[in-house]
Amino acid sequence: MKISLSDDAAKQSIASIRRYFSDELDQDIGDLKAALVLEFFIKEIAPSVHNGAISEAQTYLRDRVADLDGVCSVPEFTFWDEQSVRRKR
Repeated sequence: MKISLSDDAAKQSIASIRRYFSDELDQDIGDLKAALVLEFFIKEIAPSVHNGAISEAQTYLRDRVADLDGVCSVPEFTFWDEQSVRRKR
């Protein structure tokens, strides 16, 4: 699966990278260098972030499915139990 950004997200990312280099590293870089840095991070680091997010989602869903009976189950055939309690009063 290829990880990609929308055009708008890529533009915002490039602007953010340029600002980071300027503010934190005292280096002014252009759009091309910022785009190359972004491409590197998407290819090299984004898969780790993606895989971690998928793992967390799987754990979350697995926990919710495991508890499905407790959360969504409704007691069956309780009419007579309720009648017995009423008669004892």
